[in-house]
Amino acid sequence: MAERKPKKIHTQKRSRMWNKIFTYAYLTLLSVIIIYPLLITATSAFRAGNLLAFDLKLTGPWTLDNFKRLFNDTLYPQWYMNTLKVALTTMVIQVIAITLAGFAYSRYRFIGRKQSLKFFLIMQMVPTTAALTAFYVMGLLVGGLDQHWFLIFVYIGGGIPMNTWLMKGYFDTIPIELDESARLDGAGHLRTFAQIILPLVRPMIAVQALWAFMSPFGEYLLARFLLRSPANYTVANGLQTFINNPRDQRVALFAAGAILIAVPIATLFFFLQKNFVAGLTAGGTKG
Repeated sequence: MAERKPKKIHTQKRSRMWNKIFTYAYLTLLSVIIIYPLLITATSAFRAGNLLAFDLKLTGPWTLDNFKRLFNDTLYPQWYMNTLKVALTTMVIQVIAITLAGFAYSRYRFIGRKQSLKFFLIMQMVPTTAALTAFYVMGLLVGGLDQHWFLIFVYIGGGIPMNTWLMKGYFDTIPIELDESARLDGAGHLRTFAQIILPLVRPMIAVQALWAFMSPFGEYLLARFLLRSPANYTVANGLQTFINNPRDQRVALFAAGAILIAVPIATLFFFLQKNFVAGLTAGGTKG
């Protein structure tokens, strides 16, 4: 027995060592996959001259002329403001809608509750490309083509079903005893939601806000299909015009514009990161 115990300990140590090796190797591979295209984009954005292709070249000369040309010679400032308007509006309305819906589905029992939740899942099974014609016809009927408000409407409608499910699941993790205690103390439904439950779901609200804000910056297909005039483009559509002509590839401008996309997203992330905390309800029902 005394000989088996050291052998078992040695085996466990070796197993932990190999687990660490594979974990660090996997993380290193992921880092390379993520960082390599970022380096290519960053170096292309600060390279002098008009590049014909993306390549990783760390030697100079370096310049800010690409950013100056981006703001002085193109519609990029207008595209940027369009995207910020769409992103902020989508984020605010979508977060309010899914938070209230998630709370209602989690805490109340009403007619059609299960059926509507199933309908949300079925809606998520329909790919966006399959609904493009429907969105176009709808926009044509309501005068929403080439209008930002209609694009916002589509983004919000597309984000509500699955995000409501996620928000409902997070509300379900909050003990129902908190609601019952608040009612015993005389708090109504609105006060219970606003003062007791809402602060506990801030991590999920922060995640939903970040997702909703990021989507318009990277989404291309719907925006390209619904927005027609260049002045109304979002940045994803506008940047694509820099590289869609094989005879006029403005790679440096594309890279510079892509780098600037990260600024508002990173700003919002750092602003919300203090809310990305799990387990806020731990011990909430003690005492």
